Amino acid sequence: MHKKVTFDNGLRLLTSKMPHTRSVSIVFFIASGPRYEIEPEAGISHFIEHLCFKGTEKRRSSKEISEAIEGVGGIINGGTDKELTTFWCRVTSEHFLIALDVLTDLLRHSRFDAADIDRERQIIIEEINMSLDSPRQRVSMLIDELMWPGQVLGRDIAGNKETVASITRQNMLDFFSKRYLPNTTVVAVAGDIEHKQVHNTISRALGEWKSSQVSPGFPNKVNQESARLNIEFRETEQAHLCLGVPGLSFFHPDRYAVDLLSIILGEGMSSRLFLEIREQQGLAYDIHSYADHFADSGAVIIHAGVDPGRAEDAIKAIIDQTAKLKEKISQDELKKAKEIAKGRLLLSLESSRNVAAWLGVQELLLNHILTTDEVISMVEAVTTEDLKRVAQQLLTSEKLNLDIVGPVKDEEHMAKLLKL
Repeated sequence: MHKKVTFDNGLRLLTSKMPHTRSVSIVFFIASGPRYEIEPEAGISHFIEHLCFKGTEKRRSSKEISEAIEGVGGIINGGTDKELTTFWCRVTSEHFLIALDVLTDLLRHSRFDAADIDRERQIIIEEINMSLDSPRQRVSMLIDELMWPGQVLGRDIAGNKETVASITRQNMLDFFSKRYLPNTTVVAVAGDIEHKQVHNTISRALGEWKSSQVSPGFPNKVNQESARLNIEFRETEQAHLCLGVPGLSFFHPDRYAVDLLSIILGEGMSSRLFLEIREQQGLAYDIHSYADHFADSGAVIIHAGVDPGRAEDAIKAIIDQTAKLKEKISQDELKKAKEIAKGRLLLSLESSRNVAAWLGVQELLLNHILTTDEVISMVEAVTTEDLKRVAQQLLTSEKLNLDIVGPVKDEEHMAKLLKL
């Protein structure tokens, strides 16, 4: 159960009382991320998120900000995703007012000090370097580029070293003034709270925040007509690979069928890929799949780290298991996948932070909040015929994308493997 209030300035507040817990989680969700960035400013949302933790007029340093929360036993952090940015705190309920004051201070009064910007610029470049040096992370970046070349979803959230080096303080202030607005923000509060108290406190803290017109995010289109392959050669012990196909948006009625397909294929130690690729053939230590959903697109991606000398065998086996999804899925498999999906959802919502995220993400991205019972009902409604239909729609040779990072050279031969 939750309550929603929309203030006059467009700010949306969602609260959920969890009387069994002694914690409170406050999460600010802002419509900011690669979805809203032009190419020369790639990574600016992520850069701004970092800068908000570096100092405000009231708390002049990152040390003062972190100590205000950690000093009362709480946790504070932020994160940037493809379509949203978050700032959050989790504290015991008695320290709710402190947590809210710190978060609103970050969003409304960050200094964007020139020295902090130059220092953080180098830190983010090192963050990018760390990702580039990790084959596991690098291949996950490259599969996005391969699936959505030249489009917003294909860009890394942190941007690249060139754009991060060129973003100025004025660029940040201009972007901040356009995206960090009450009408692009959702505040979700969950835990040991009373709605009226939260409403009154948020109203006092943010009621004078001025709204403004905002531009929509840049669209992303899937126009793939043939399989794509990219190999980044590196002298590593493992070849890391991602095999992906375009998926469905979170508005699509078949999105839950896609989630169940991914669970059956490669989520968990009883999935098809784990049992065949790892347990039966011994080709990988880590192999898994996941489904992503965005406003106008999505993806189903398989990730594995394999012996370079057995990369061909692994790719053949992965594609073989993927192709079999189009042929037959048993009632028992579907039942198990549904129980996994329901169990994950219900167990996750025992955490106040996850409850706040459940509310805030849906409100910001969908403008509508489904209850857990509604989601479970839609999951339960999926049939084996639905799964077969969706698998046949998504899993086709021309939609395959394969990215490999490691000591693999024979690109022409690898390309011939991309057939479903």
